[in-house]
Amino acid sequence: MGADFAEPVRVPRRILMTCDTVGGVWRYSIDLARELCARGCAVTLAAMGPPPDHAQQTEAASIHGLALQWRACKLVWMDDPWRDVQAAGEWLLHLADEVRPEIVHANDFGHVALAWSAPVVCVAHSCVASWWRAVRGTPAPASWDRYRAHVQEVLLASDVLVAPSRAMGDALLAEYGRLAHVRVIPNGRRAGEPHAGRKRCMVLAAGRLWDEAKNLQRLAAVAPAVSWPVCIAGPDRAPGGARVAFVNVRSLGLLRASAMRRWFARAAIYALPARYEPFGLSVLEAAQAGCALVLGDIPSLRENWDGAALFADPEDDDALREALCRLIEDDAARARLGARARRRAMFMTATRMADEYLGVYEPLIARGAAAAHLGACA
Repeated sequence: MGADFAEPVRVPRRILMTCDTVGGVWRYSIDLARELCARGCAVTLAAMGPPPDHAQQTEAASIHGLALQWRACKLVWMDDPWRDVQAAGEWLLHLADEVRPEIVHANDFGHVALAWSAPVVCVAHSCVASWWRAVRGTPAPASWDRYRAHVQEVLLASDVLVAPSRAMGDALLAEYGRLAHVRVIPNGRRAGEPHAGRKRCMVLAAGRLWDEAKNLQRLAAVAPAVSWPVCIAGPDRAPGGARVAFVNVRSLGLLRASAMRRWFARAAIYALPARYEPFGLSVLEAAQAGCALVLGDIPSLRENWDGAALFADPEDDDALREALCRLIEDDAARARLGARARRRAMFMTATRMADEYLGVYEPLIARGAAAAHLGACA
């Protein structure tokens, strides 16, 4: 009897992928696009928000098979974005006419429900309604009703809905009621080069300083009671223009990916006392670099890092301070926890992530091909 062989996964020839340029979705999109292009896909990355900076454009240009297009516009979670959202939707449909994608991979809620000619995979990286409930402890106010109705339409219009964690999928169900099955595909990262240098006595954090979900102000508040310096990387200017500054910490500003990797390699401890973090790419990068992790005790971070991190109630200064001091004072515990985080991160790769997305794309492409064949025969 001959051996059984698995059928090869059908790789889409053309993918149109949307993303924004202001947060972790850009990093996720670039890593996923790189892996898909390496498998023979041609990916058009349609970036929205502020124009991509020189480093982002250079990184995209380095990926063979990736074409970067962008449009400066407000994103759907920003204040009064609807005129920009509509104009960007028209731009995307014109782009789709040129690209003729087999799959549309949407990384935001702005444009899933357009009249696409290809199946749509919607990835729910976050949402304002679940952010508001986690961060403010109440439902989003009535000023967000139009956003909520828009997202409800999008979730129902998706051919496949993906969340980066079970916790995010559960949050969508809690906010929007019954949905089609939510597929969970954890994010993955390309691991950086191993760093041979010794870890330094410092606590690192990263995130948008103005985002209450990251809760970095609480880390700054406990910094005077911690014997090691606390360094925070990330943009300090909110979309509306307001600037946020913390005392008691060293602000590193917005760093390029290569510089950020060097800081992860140096830091002995990475802290993110988040109130809301649907996945946490910065935590994954820190774990890949062998940092000991101190994280907010929320379902999504527990889901990925339970047993490989210390957790603290995001609203409890004493708990955060005690977790940091415990690791600072115990070299063995710090090394042990860093090693556990690194081992956990070994399974969260961009390669695995791309394989799982190809598994989502394949039946959608097959279904579309069958429908086209039936239409031709009618």
